Amino acid sequence: MNIFRSAFDAIKKGLQKTAEVVGLQLRSLLLGRTLSEELIDEIETRLIAADVGVKATRELIDGLRKEFRSGTVARGEDALEYLKRQLKARWPEGSRAIHIAEKSPTVVLVVGVNGVGKTTSVAKIAKSLKDEGRTVLLAAADTFRAGAVAQLTVWSERLGIDIVKGKAGADPAAVAFDAADAAIARGIDVLLVDTAGRLHNQDNLMRELTKIRTVLAKKIPGAPHEVLLVLDATSGQNAVQQARLFAAAAGVTGIFLAKLDGTARGGIVVAIREELDVPVKLIGVGERPDDVAPFDPDKFVEAMFSS
Repeated sequence: MNIFRSAFDAIKKGLQKTAEVVGLQLRSLLLGRTLSEELIDEIETRLIAADVGVKATRELIDGLRKEFRSGTVARGEDALEYLKRQLKARWPEGSRAIHIAEKSPTVVLVVGVNGVGKTTSVAKIAKSLKDEGRTVLLAAADTFRAGAVAQLTVWSERLGIDIVKGKAGADPAAVAFDAADAAIARGIDVLLVDTAGRLHNQDNLMRELTKIRTVLAKKIPGAPHEVLLVLDATSGQNAVQQARLFAAAAGVTGIFLAKLDGTARGGIVVAIREELDVPVKLIGVGERPDDVAPFDPDKFVEAMFSS
């Protein structure tokens, strides 16, 4: 079951800058023209500029050249349709909804480096869950950054969702433990745990995440049921590197790609898919709590190529 609203218009608006690089420029380049080796080189340049990634771009271009040389793809319009078809085919069938446990509470751990929009993304997820009729509890386990706790507290008040938090500098695992206790006692459907994005060094951060996971698992069987990594779409290939690190250390099960509305490089979704076997589940397409949508490959690709 998909618990989030799916809106092509929102995705299209969020990908407007990417569409200017990919859709508008490629359409201008290709429509009404006969395909050539030189045009294929131009297509390659545009895909790289959209952060589709070197590996995926090479595979797409190699396939396009093969089709062109065999005479199967001869026009610019044919090339556009080929690219869209191949991009859509890169995602296997399967649910991209947040996993909900058979027995409440479901625990969703949200991770990511500072500055990617993690806390705001937590708020977006919380509102979407609440709008679907689920009870939600927030855990402010990013205790090393006072601003994060304050920010999440403001969101909890705006959304009318309870929050569990500790004192500044408190043990994040202790906050997670208290939140799990509260979720069980109150019969909460979903516990959303916001975590730190940076400690003294990367090793400390990953150890802290492991500790939080262990505490949650002892308190609630199967927890965390989902580990969502928030990535900033505007950071380009750096987002891929972040995904590698967190996937290895935190057991990431899905990605929330934030700030898509601020980038011309939405093709990073393709690069992430090529580098990691972790599904993009949600995308942030604006600054409001409502500006979140499930990742739908077909709609995403259509939005990338819209003019």
